[in-house]
Amino acid sequence: DREEPIPLQELVSDLPIGLYQLIRRCLRKRPEGRYSRMLEIEQELRDCYELAAEPVSGIHLRALVRQCQRPRVAIPALIMLLALASLVLWLIHFSSRVRWAREQALPEIARLIENERVGDAYALALQAERYIPHDPTLAKIWPDISWSDPIITSPPGASVYRRNYNPPNSQWELIGLSPVKGRRFPLTDSVWRFELKGFVTIERAAFPSGPIKVTMDRDGQAPAGMVQVELAASPSGTSPVRLYGLPSFEASPAVPLSNFWIDKFEVTNAEFKRFVDAGGYERQEFWKHEFLKNGRSISWAKAMKLFQDKTGRAGPASWIQGEYPAGQAEFPVGGVSWFEAAAYAEFAGKSIPTVYHWIAAASPSDGSSIIPVSNFSGVSSAPVGSYHGMSWSGALDMAGNVKEWVLNEESPGKRYILGGAWNEPIYMFYNADARSPFERSDNFGFRCAKYSLDMESSKAADPIVNQARNYALERPVSNKLFQVYKSFYSYDKTPLNAVVETSLQTDDWTKEKITFAAAYGNERMMAYLYIPRKATPPFQAVVYFPGGGAIRTRSSANLSLGYLDDFDFIIKSGRAVMFPLYKATFERGDGVTNAWPNTSISYRDHVIAWSKDLGRSVDYLVSRPDIDGNKLAYEGYSWGASMGSLLPAIENRFKAIILIAPGFYLQPRLPEVDQLNFAPRVKAPLLMLNGRFDSIFPTASSQEPMYRLLGTPTEDKRRVVYDTGHDIPRTEIIKESLNWLDRYLGPVK
Repeated sequence: DREEPIPLQELVSDLPIGLYQLIRRCLRKRPEGRYSRMLEIEQELRDCYELAAEPVSGIHLRALVRQCQRPRVAIPALIMLLALASLVLWLIHFSSRVRWAREQALPEIARLIENERVGDAYALALQAERYIPHDPTLAKIWPDISWSDPIITSPPGASVYRRNYNPPNSQWELIGLSPVKGRRFPLTDSVWRFELKGFVTIERAAFPSGPIKVTMDRDGQAPAGMVQVELAASPSGTSPVRLYGLPSFEASPAVPLSNFWIDKFEVTNAEFKRFVDAGGYERQEFWKHEFLKNGRSISWAKAMKLFQDKTGRAGPASWIQGEYPAGQAEFPVGGVSWFEAAAYAEFAGKSIPTVYHWIAAASPSDGSSIIPVSNFSGVSSAPVGSYHGMSWSGALDMAGNVKEWVLNEESPGKRYILGGAWNEPIYMFYNADARSPFERSDNFGFRCAKYSLDMESSKAADPIVNQARNYALERPVSNKLFQVYKSFYSYDKTPLNAVVETSLQTDDWTKEKITFAAAYGNERMMAYLYIPRKATPPFQAVVYFPGGGAIRTRSSANLSLGYLDDFDFIIKSGRAVMFPLYKATFERGDGVTNAWPNTSISYRDHVIAWSKDLGRSVDYLVSRPDIDGNKLAYEGYSWGASMGSLLPAIENRFKAIILIAPGFYLQPRLPEVDQLNFAPRVKAPLLMLNGRFDSIFPTASSQEPMYRLLGTPTEDKRRVVYDTGHDIPRTEIIKESLNWLDRYLGPVK
């Protein structure tokens, strides 16, 4: 109907003139004649209500009743009044939702962003946008919680699906057909799926950093069980590839890389069994590399005698009579040497990946997202793909499960093995390990790659030599100069203004979340204090300093992942443990991405801040009546253990020090933060637990110089070395640590 409606006055008389005008304007045919905003209608209704509230004369009321009794008038009037009532109710509801969006939703979104709950903030912002789509505050928030880069496939027309990366069982959402442009998505980790008839379905993890570009491969053209690593789409680009924690990698030359294929999963027992059954250990053509053992070449026949299972048959060290354990067909093969991995790759028509290619596929820079859903359980390896730690390339289990051999030599007699294993610290995903190519630990496995070029002749396959700093040729600074350096670490003993924010009880301890004033920048620190429930105060207390993974982890909500195991046995022994959140770690992240030292002023300032954080934590402990301030100890793990040769030289209130997997850093740094100058000033009783094959802190160039230079008297200094890498057996950690605490803090009743 294009005609204007009958004026309401012809159907119902004696209504407020304002209401006639409001309804007529709402019913106009041309949009520009109607109200442009609901707020205008809301104001008009308020005016009408105020007029209607005035006394109505009896004549007017009788006239209105008389007219409403006429059917021609009553039915349309009733319909209009019902519509008006619905409109009024809707307007009231809408107005309340507008107020909710501005007064409640926007502050809550800001709080969620501050707590790094971006996904929740995005979901709430979508709700608020329904009511305040053009709000300027909301417009400023969107870039902090969403991204809208294009999603492009070659060829186009692929169905694009998305789900949250974590939790891994979240539902797939159909986004549309590629290319996808101008859409907004939450600024959170996601998994994307691309489906196109006649092409291989692709899944990729995305940790928001730019456009998503995917090349689809036709069915039958992609190598089975492999994913394509597209370097142009890589978050880190092509080169140079950097491995955190190894100085020579940081200075490694740029190597041009082309797209390549890598196994989606680690090689399984069932796959390796095909190599064994095909006579892989009896066919010399698969064994292309010279067998150098202790600098001497050995024959292929002698080498084969080294690669036997538990019963003396050819096969991985963990197998029995040429068979893998029952029920473990889909578990990654373990107990294989580098030579066995290379021979299998030759058998399969593939290669072992180089360090450069492995890192390009694994994206260690995304470790804070990948590690929580990867197998660092400490229990055992797991069937491939049963954990959901997917790298950006679509490969799974590159973090944890089993360590993976790669092609490059670290030095004559050692080959790199990357990714960490189920029974290692989580930060091993970021760091290199190098072992004898003959070594066959149960947690040693591999995956294969396929290249368009011969990597054996490429610069990517060149040895990467770890050039260690020679501490034997260096000397600590004088006492006079050290006092100058020490002055950099002093701070004013201002009030702590401590607050116990939360308290949570378990069977073994009470966990308190505490905040207090930091010693710099008007910041507040956060710490967790674990109070034992099966002992009586005043408690002995241990202050914990974590490994380098803490710098890449943005939430401390679940400290059971790789941290609680480091000290829960101390709490169970009847001692309190304090876990400060040091600057740049967890919620206090400030842009620093790793703990490795350098010669920058920024690194120096962070070391000084870590020292002040430790000092303030001790200040807090000694302020509590339930803590024995004369019986405090320091425990550090890896990064924290390395800092244990520096920080206790400033903070001298510790009566015992426990360092797990420590060593001197191999990188240069400024003298005022150089362990070399601080270690001789550490005097407290000190326990060091090291792995003999630790490539992060090598024995001769890192561990031994540190132990030698520590100023603790010889009778109060103990170092235990195990035949491991950067990991120390947990039972040994418990035994040695508790014995040390009993000896120097006294036993707990």
